[in-house]
Amino acid sequence: MEESKILITNADLEKAKKITGDITAYYQSKVVGQSWLGFSLLISLITNGHILLESVPGLAKTTAASVMTQAVGGTFSRIQCTPDLLPSDIIGTQTYNMQTNSFETKIGPVDANFVLLDEINRSSAKTQSAMLEAMQERSVSIAGQEHKLPKVFIVIATQNPVEQEGTYVLAEAQLDRFLLKEVIEYPDAKGEIEILNRIENDVFSDVKCVASLEDIVYLQELCKKVYIDESVKKYIVDIVQATRRTKQILDPSLSQYVSMGASTRAAIAFMQVAKGVALANGRAYCTPDDVKMMRYEVLRHRIVLNYAAYADGVKAEEIIDAIIGTVPTP
Repeated sequence: MEESKILITNADLEKAKKITGDITAYYQSKVVGQSWLGFSLLISLITNGHILLESVPGLAKTTAASVMTQAVGGTFSRIQCTPDLLPSDIIGTQTYNMQTNSFETKIGPVDANFVLLDEINRSSAKTQSAMLEAMQERSVSIAGQEHKLPKVFIVIATQNPVEQEGTYVLAEAQLDRFLLKEVIEYPDAKGEIEILNRIENDVFSDVKCVASLEDIVYLQELCKKVYIDESVKKYIVDIVQATRRTKQILDPSLSQYVSMGASTRAAIAFMQVAKGVALANGRAYCTPDDVKMMRYEVLRHRIVLNYAAYADGVKAEEIIDAIIGTVPTP
């Protein structure tokens, strides 16, 4: 690596290591298992990216989001999505003050560092659109006035993959705005016993701030300086291009299930996530392994499978592994 390209000092890496280590340790002291979810949330913090969580109810999605908020001393709001939820219920509106005989702007619960959108697919398409616009622009417009959202602004949206009746499935363009998609599985028996023990010992009453929002902004600025070589960038582009050429590179038994490949936003996400993974692992440069480490989280909501895949039980992860396997590693 050329010396001129080294923008991160050892002191920076040590500070980053301490911040990420403290956050991870606090998370693990509260949440049993779900360590990969904790790592995904940490990468979201470092990259200031939004994350979509998919699982059945009761698997600590809200708890994980709340614990991460506590760890960095941020503000937290939870929005329970329902079909009658209006855009103004999220972004805010103007109210009339009879005492001053004037309208006042009231910004909604979107004005927080961490916004948990519980069961986002239960809200109407119009409400989803308003929220996703705020996610992209990091600001909201009320009565023609723009209001900036916090510098650290992360949306953690959840959806239940089992109960789909009466829901509004997110369109591909909307899914693409989430940096990561994490699928959460059930804990094992040992893990569930530990959950019961921690609930009995009331571990959640001991709230502690182990980092600050300034620390998170520091990590985010540091992440942008992580060096990524041209060969690694080409590797990212080759992977994304391969998702669009599945009929040429995959066996017909798998390629028949792919309707559409990933967009250019996937390449951007790969680069951001690879930098975040490198920084979380104490390095100032990216490797191909940093790219592959979170391949499922980056691609599982960006590769569109057809109905035959769902009928035959073919998972996106199987397709992703097959695609990665066709791309030479630099």
